[in-house]
Order: sequence, then C-alpha cells, then structure tokens
Amino acid sequence: MSNESLPPMDNAEFDALEAILDDLRTRDEEVPQWEFCEGAIAALLCTRRPVSVEESLPVIIGVNDEDGVGFADAAQASQFRALWQRRWDEVAAALAAKVESLDDERAYQPEVMDVRGAVAMLPDAERAEMQGQPLPAFGQVWALGFMFVVENWDEEWAPPRDAETATWIDEALDAIVALTEDDTGKPAFNMHAEDGPPSVSDARANDFGSAIWAVYDLHQIWQSLGPRTEPLRKAEEPGRNDPCPCGSGKKYKKCHGA
Repeated sequence: MSNESLPPMDNAEFDALEAILDDLRTRDEEVPQWEFCEGAIAALLCTRRPVSVEESLPVIIGVNDEDGVGFADAAQASQFRALWQRRWDEVAAALAAKVESLDDERAYQPEVMDVRGAVAMLPDAERAEMQGQPLPAFGQVWALGFMFVVENWDEEWAPPRDAETATWIDEALDAIVALTEDDTGKPAFNMHAEDGPPSVSDARANDFGSAIWAVYDLHQIWQSLGPRTEPLRKAEEPGRNDPCPCGSGKKYKKCHGA
C-alpha cells in the first residue's frame, strides 16, 4: 500500500513518535520534542537540495552518531522511521497542493501544541507544580526546529544571486523567525480547547498563519531554483615551454599550443 492511500496520521501515531523520543531522551537529554521535528521536516522539504533521512536524523535527533546514542532496538528504529516517513509524505503533499486558504483540508497544518493553554486547563494542584517553569509560546518550538535546519544546512540556504529572489527568501524567513520569539501579547483564545482559558494573542495567531504561508513561499522558491550547481572550471593550460600533455614529447608551443 502506498503512503498516498493511507489515512492521515492520528493522535495515537503522534503519541508513538513522542514516546520514542521520550525513550531516546533517557540516553540523550538533548533529543527534541516532536514539535521541533515537525518544524525540521517542513524546512527539510523546503531545502534547496533533497536531504535524506539518513543524513538528517543524526543531526536533528542524534541517532546513529559517534557517541553511540540511538534507538533501543531495530524494531523501535523501524517504527520511528516509518512514522517519520508517513509524516514527511503528508507534509510534502500539503506543500505541493495549490491552496488558497489555510482552512483548506489539503493545507499544511503543523502538529503543534498550545502548551500554555493546556497547562492553564490543569487542576489547580497540577498547575501549581508547574509554577515558574518556562512554557513555550504557541508555534515557538516548531519555528525553532525549522530554523535549526536552516542553520545546519546553511550552504543549501545561502541566498541566490538574484537580489529580488533573495529578498523574498529573507522576508519569508523573517516571518518564521518571528515565531521563535515569545508571545507577549494579551491572550485572546485557547488553541488547545475552544472553551479553555485564553493563552494565545491575536498577534501570535496572525504571525503563525503568516509563517505557514512563508513555508509555502520558501518551498516554491527553492523547488523552482533546484539544487545548487558548481560552476565549471576550465582546466589550467600548460606553459608554452612545458611538455605537451598529449604525450608527443614536443613542447606545448610546438604541438597543441601552436
């Protein structure tokens, strides 16, 4: 069965991804949350050169690195890679779709969580236990994952020579960078539950929408440019008094350099 015929990933499958990342984190505390990976996948799909799973996973979550940190066993690795590929294909299809509204069911919808909204809905005792802990703003971890890829594959994200295109890329990246900052606006609504305590500002919600459209712009720009190509370099010619490279035994100036 092809991935195109599979239904969209459900909460149980995303929970399975998080559970594997939690297990990896017991061996390496720097293993990120899934939301970070979600942003990284979007950026990898926008990157000018196709980046394979084998190349990207060691950088993003640290598996198969020199320190030996990796999956618990082959079954866990297989499950994670299969789910990663499922989500990769879903995001790829969404970014390739011609959508005019983010309400379109085909549009890219990042798997992000309103952590502040979720914590605000906890019972008083549980919420008190988290008092003072820094909580990410809505979309912040996703944006950090996206920019992590931009920074770690910087050669593929280097601005093109065309000034206008370079400006478009900078403006799109600025929209995503804005989400890496805190949401300091007045909370207006809860993204975790419609009737939950307000946790996300209007400005943040608008910035999040702008960032999603920026991903579409970056995907289109880099896909249209294609992989970066190295300029052809002309082979250095021998000196006039050097032996001719053809092997005739004559000096270059009396042979092929004549």
